[in-house]
Amino acid sequence: MSLALSVRSLEAKIGDLQILKGVDLEVPAGEVHVLMGPNGSGKSTLCHVLTGKDDYQATGAILVDGVDVSDMAVDERARAGVFQAFQYPIQIGGVLLGELMDEMAEASPDAAAFRARTAAAVETLHMEPFMDRAVNDELSGGEKKRSEMLQLAAVQPKIAVLDEIDSGLDIDAVREVAELVERLRSPELGVLLITHYSRILRYMKPDRVHVMIDGRVVKSGGIEVAEELESSGYDELRKRFGPRPVDEEDDFLADL
Repeated sequence: MSLALSVRSLEAKIGDLQILKGVDLEVPAGEVHVLMGPNGSGKSTLCHVLTGKDDYQATGAILVDGVDVSDMAVDERARAGVFQAFQYPIQIGGVLLGELMDEMAEASPDAAAFRARTAAAVETLHMEPFMDRAVNDELSGGEKKRSEMLQLAAVQPKIAVLDEIDSGLDIDAVREVAELVERLRSPELGVLLITHYSRILRYMKPDRVHVMIDGRVVKSGGIEVAEELESSGYDELRKRFGPRPVDEEDDFLADL
């Protein structure tokens, strides 16, 4: 089994504030894994540390397709196969999506192959009307997510970290995003979808669901894990694993 992502004993802190407390996680190539957890559990911090944000003091190992990227900068991790889709995609006024994809093609090792993947994804995702529009400018939430999925399909990374891409979307857009993730499955791609809610799982079939509490992955299993959380919430896991109750500090951590 080839592992798109392997995280071993990962810890992270800002100053004296310990956020990740020994995360162990594996995402095989070809699989979609979901990471759930309440506010302040460390989900967004994990996303930031995986993708190389340098605000954190981190220890442990992060392997992408067997390559240790722990000491790599953001751009180096991207070239090693790490892709991030943002909760709030950035608008780039004055830059057309088609122009962005052309620049990305020129920067890739094989521009012709990149353009071929882009053309195929444009057709699959019905993105033709958006290629002559500014990147994420005056687009709906669902349309912005489609733009990011287009980039994901063209870049062809080893691991895609999708950070709360269902946040702030109406139910139709959530369904569309879930369908896009399923449509982009491939044997070479691992997906880690981070979410606070279980509603997106009504429209997709993840291979594995993980739960993060107080900076650690405390439970993993099939879709039944999400179903249990839907019915009973996080209270029982909070009691068992001793996290703090949600308070102002947790609200601060939710943005880390």
